[in-house]
Amino acid sequence: MGKQKIVHPDRDAAFVTGAYSDGVVSGGFLFISGQASVDFKTSSFILGTIEEETKRTMDNIQAIVEAAGATMDDVVKTTVHLSDINDFDRFDGVYSTYFSGIKPARTTVQSVLAEGICVEIDCIVKLVCADED
Repeated sequence: MGKQKIVHPDRDAAFVTGAYSDGVVSGGFLFISGQASVDFKTSSFILGTIEEETKRTMDNIQAIVEAAGATMDDVVKTTVHLSDINDFDRFDGVYSTYFSGIKPARTTVQSVLAEGICVEIDCIVKLVCADED
């Protein structure tokens, strides 16, 4: 079974760092690497409040999901790392606006995050195949 690389549409190839892909399609699923509040045109972290960072992070995820031909309602699982678990309610208020209907399964933990960021999120997306019902 093959793999297909998915790249954030704003990523500047001159700023590619690290041994990872933004997303990988395999077996009818899109696996999105941990995303944060990054400006992909400059590959710079954009720090702010938990609400601001969550919005930019979710916008980045949405761009990768859509680049693979899916929607946010196709997200089936997320893993969320918060630098401060006390920010959970404020994070969740923004995060929840990105999904309608059945929300994805989710794990949320407090983690030590690089670069002073507040939140990092990875996810798994079920891709709809033409031969599925």
